[in-house]
Amino acid sequence: MQIYNSLSLLLGSSVASVNAFAPQVVPQTRTVPIYASNKPSQNENIVVDTLEAVDATVKGAISGMALAAALWVAPATMAGPVSSHFPDNNVIASSVASAKEMASGSGTRVNKDPESLLRYGLPIKNKEVRQLQKSIEDIRINIQSKRKAAALDDLKKARGIINTKESKMTASCRDAKVCSDILASMKDKIEPLEATLKASTDYMNGSDQERDSLDKSYATQDQIQKELSTLEENMIPAGYVTPVPDDYADLPQLQGRATVEMTVKKADGENFDIEGVLFKDANMKMIIDGYAAPVTGGNFVDLVQKGFYNNMDIQRSDGFVVQTGKPKGEAEVYVGTPSKSVGAGPNGERLIPLEIFVKGDKGPFYESSIEDEGRGGEATVLPFSSYGAMGWAREEYDANSGSSQFFWLLFDSDLTPAGKNVLDGRYPVFGYVVEGADFLRDMKEGDIIVSAKVTEGADKLVQPK
Repeated sequence: MQIYNSLSLLLGSSVASVNAFAPQVVPQTRTVPIYASNKPSQNENIVVDTLEAVDATVKGAISGMALAAALWVAPATMAGPVSSHFPDNNVIASSVASAKEMASGSGTRVNKDPESLLRYGLPIKNKEVRQLQKSIEDIRINIQSKRKAAALDDLKKARGIINTKESKMTASCRDAKVCSDILASMKDKIEPLEATLKASTDYMNGSDQERDSLDKSYATQDQIQKELSTLEENMIPAGYVTPVPDDYADLPQLQGRATVEMTVKKADGENFDIEGVLFKDANMKMIIDGYAAPVTGGNFVDLVQKGFYNNMDIQRSDGFVVQTGKPKGEAEVYVGTPSKSVGAGPNGERLIPLEIFVKGDKGPFYESSIEDEGRGGEATVLPFSSYGAMGWAREEYDANSGSSQFFWLLFDSDLTPAGKNVLDGRYPVFGYVVEGADFLRDMKEGDIIVSAKVTEGADKLVQPK
């Protein structure tokens, strides 16, 4: 059957030997999701039904091996949100009611929302705000799937949590008054959200009126959700810094979060085509997380500030990842002052250690993967479960070979199921695309990064003394 043919092709291709940093053209056989087979013939139905009933863990292991083969044949690879994120246009409004997913994760409960994952990645401990977060995020999910009654129930829960547990939430804030004001603003928006949700139930399914009410509900929920992020950020203890061993004090470190905005153009001057809507430029906004990846995030922000990625081409786009970071010339990665602890590459490249932060730990561990540590299967603080998750590339067998190449993962839950993929704990997630992730779908090798700029959080970057 094709499912096994695709798998064998994927695994068979993994024996190739290539330069670890060189972007590779991936054969077509490696871009076919192993569960996206053709419809079975009548004689195959019973076999397919049996396969579909296999335990999810087994399926995850099979897809993990396939993905590993596809990615590691070009080890310079390491290799959504449910709605589009295009600011200042009508794409988001026209896509809310249809609830179209970016990848093939239909029917899964994987958390693919990058902003939600960033909230869960914050170093805070307050169970009441996590309860509020779940209710508010569930409203969004239910609006997208048009489960209006469920969305109204979640809204009721959120209102109840704010009314009854405000003091327990503000007690965790650096400034209780600031958090109290944020909660009051959130509560003020609950009433208009409730009104538009109730209005949507009065209209015929699929009508323009229903769509308009749901779009208004989505927009209001998005405002509440952004205030939730601000609330949780105010719960981070004053002066909090993720601990990093002194061995890496001679590398840039990001002590907090930064925002990077990037503009990409087609090399041939053509437009980006996203479901028939044309864009001259691909504009993306990314949140870089120094709480979960202080060394990796600091290295990236430092390179952005140096202009390293400006006018650099996209060097890999194969359906799994979009990747860049190799400069022109002999050097495979960025050449700069090397770390004494990590050393330099063959052309004087600045290298950084593999950095993995597992949930429950006080800080990341370095220079080894989650399997090297005997902790395979444990959850990382930031997972590869969002379309556009940003990972740091390295050689397969060298934990300290990362430098400047990174990738955006084109998340597909068939190939990278949460908790079962081959990426979490083997490559660090250091950020997510929070706006413009759809552009990755039409990004090709040779497209040019016109500019990459740090627009917020530049003061969080700490340079070596």
